[in-house]
Amino acid sequence: MERDSDIIIVGGGLNGPALALALADGGFSVTIIDALPARSRDQKGFDGRGYALALASQHLLSAIGVWPQVAENSQPINEVKITDGRAGEGPSGWMLHFDSRELAEGPMGFMVEDRYLSRALQGAVQKHPRITQINGETVVQQQAGPASVTVTTASGKTLTGSILIGSDGRASGTAKRAGIRRVGHDYGQTALVCAIEHELPHHGIAHQFFMPPGPLAILPLPGNRSSIVWSETTEEAARINALPEGEYLDILRPRFGSFLGQIRLAGTRFTYPLNLTLAEHFIAPRLALIGDAAHGVHPIAGQGLNLGLRDVGALAEVLILARRRGEDIGAPDVLERYQRWRQFDTTVMALATDAFNKLFSNDNSLLRLGRDMGLGVVNALPSLRKRFIREAAGLSGDVPKLLQGRQI
Repeated sequence: MERDSDIIIVGGGLNGPALALALADGGFSVTIIDALPARSRDQKGFDGRGYALALASQHLLSAIGVWPQVAENSQPINEVKITDGRAGEGPSGWMLHFDSRELAEGPMGFMVEDRYLSRALQGAVQKHPRITQINGETVVQQQAGPASVTVTTASGKTLTGSILIGSDGRASGTAKRAGIRRVGHDYGQTALVCAIEHELPHHGIAHQFFMPPGPLAILPLPGNRSSIVWSETTEEAARINALPEGEYLDILRPRFGSFLGQIRLAGTRFTYPLNLTLAEHFIAPRLALIGDAAHGVHPIAGQGLNLGLRDVGALAEVLILARRRGEDIGAPDVLERYQRWRQFDTTVMALATDAFNKLFSNDNSLLRLGRDMGLGVVNALPSLRKRFIREAAGLSGDVPKLLQGRQI
């Protein structure tokens, strides 16, 4: 059967283009259908959004040729300090400290602003001869057949491929049309996201400060700037975000502390409701889900994009190797290899972040004592601490080749 391309990807954010590049490098023809107009992703100014990329994710971006375009604007994460406490009182005496010097491979990860990463991926996609991008279109129908899958867009365009990839977020229409249900729950928390400029250098140290309403992450950006991901109850977050800049900072300062000197806002403020959502299946006939379309987790460990890029590496490897063996890439047994590889790992991470959030987002005195002692115990055991560091860097478990920095 004649097809418009081998693979159709719905979703043009970050994971979709990354997968398209990996697959196109492997010899596939790929079409990306992006609901947003092309110009909406052409962001030039700083808006405060950034990503904590694990070292393994940086390996993947290097392998698909994107990292050189973002490297000079990235900030290595040299250390991570995890503490517990209350706003205005500072952290408790117990701390968990991860240091990249305990890793032979290099920094645990890198902070990259959204504008640089998105621009690099879009630029690489536009230049790749095997990738076609359709912007400003939404898929309204999809139909899987014995040998191909067909999608229809809102404008009436029809496209046929061997396999359909859903990379269209937590409310994935691709998953819904395939009859894939989701499980999960709302956290009753909202993340306040912004960036700050501060007086003193951060030295590449990331901080995770657990408070009763939710965690505060302080993530180093290039220069004397940091990205803030700050969780509060949904009602309180709405109240805080509506405040003028000065009052917003007055609430942030006692949570942030004075260790970086004076602070002021840089860029735009955002809010994101927090929930746990897992697709019951990552595959359906001639279909696979990646990224938030498959799993949405609490940002407590900064693993959202990293989990998605791990999906990218695993699915690309499964499909490229299947094609080399002469298999039908959309066959159920081929897609099942991807699901076996990713579903258990993702579910474990989702449950771990869920448990951590429940454990730390409360003010129970007994739980506070237990969790503080737990941080101290892990910090005092070098072998256990190093296992956590490797996990944070994305270097543990069955790591796809691209995340090892190797070609498939």
